[in-house]
Amino acid sequence: LKIYNSLGQKVRTLVEGGKCWGRQIAVWDGKDEKGRDVTSGVYVYELRAGRFKKTRKMILAR
Repeated sequence: LKIYNSLGQKVRTLVEGGKCWGRQIAVWDGKDEKGRDVTSGVYVYELRAGRFKKTRKMILAR
């Protein structure tokens, strides 16, 4: 599960290379890879699992 800003730059990777099956929960704390708060705005999250890929927009409001 990766999060990108409106410019397409990767902001954070929440889950990568998981080997667990079934339902999982990931929570984004609004911080980038270095632990810095990101600004309010539109972000895109991308979830990939095998051949499955889902991309959706989300809004972060502080």
